[in-house]
Amino acid sequence: MSKKVLVTGAAGFIGFHTVKKLLSTTDYQIIGLDNINDYYPMTLKFERLKALGIHPDFIRYRQKTASRQHDRFEFIRMDLTDEKSLQDLFHSSNFDYVIHLAAQAGVRYSIDNPNAYIQSNVVGFNHILEACRTYPVEHLVYASSSSVYGLNEEQPFSIHHKVDQPASLYAATKKSNELMAHTYSHLFKIPTTGLRFFTVYGPWGRPDMAPMLFAKAIMNNDPINVYNNGKMARDFTYVDDIVDGVCKVVEAVAPVNEKGLPYRLFNIGNSKPVQLMDFIDVLGSELGREVKMNFMPMQDGDVVSTFADTSELKEAVGYQPKTSIQEGVKEFVSWYKEFYKG
Repeated sequence: MSKKVLVTGAAGFIGFHTVKKLLSTTDYQIIGLDNINDYYPMTLKFERLKALGIHPDFIRYRQKTASRQHDRFEFIRMDLTDEKSLQDLFHSSNFDYVIHLAAQAGVRYSIDNPNAYIQSNVVGFNHILEACRTYPVEHLVYASSSSVYGLNEEQPFSIHHKVDQPASLYAATKKSNELMAHTYSHLFKIPTTGLRFFTVYGPWGRPDMAPMLFAKAIMNNDPINVYNNGKMARDFTYVDDIVDGVCKVVEAVAPVNEKGLPYRLFNIGNSKPVQLMDFIDVLGSELGREVKMNFMPMQDGDVVSTFADTSELKEAVGYQPKTSIQEGVKEFVSWYKEFYKG
């Protein structure tokens, strides 16, 4: 029998691409969850689901859809803070794997809306862990973030570095997830793997992320805000490379480590930091527009640069990003112009 997989955050950027990849490369039976909140326009989330064969008219709270293109994929609109509904779902579904990608995203938003992060990223994750404890799964893979490195200055960032200097509440909640997973792996022997994502971009991306904000402004002939006067670097990673790594990790169940726990962490990025100004140049070139810029000071909660050491992920599952910035931005722009009819 094929494996049964839960993907949370299935209407989100990485969640959508993960479901799409699993449908095309595995015979898994997949259930996707998402609360479809209004952190950014819900229309984009519904359009992602339509691309997966789920028609928005049939999405009902806590109910499976009545219309879908793939007979191996079902979608349920559910908030992870609803513990009873989540427990009921686990009880009826007998999941083999859980890919937990749902979270309240965004570093800057966390400054003014801290409770949203505690509820989604801490309370929601605890409910996932409790469900995996009550109804054991073979493997829980969950999204952490490069933001946990915070004010660390030593680069490339290694999973062996201390991460006790978060620069935002978002980062603190993601570090909390790692600690919570460690506790459940220790107490209840739940195999867990945390993935620290590094600056994911590509088609269907979040509107609050730099590539989308920049593209919209450039196409409207508006100036873009460039923080820290452009003196920033990011380990930009194309979404297809990220999802390839996620899918490889799922079946590579976390082995017992040197401390006797089925627990591990990986960085998942490109390992090739790109200067922000270079990224902007490539984006402007692909859009075929002049880029106007407002140079701004550093924002609270932000960091100057990120750089992933992914050697351990490569050793474990053969992870190897293949997409250059030029190729990735070209694919992103092609999608952006079609989706927004630019």
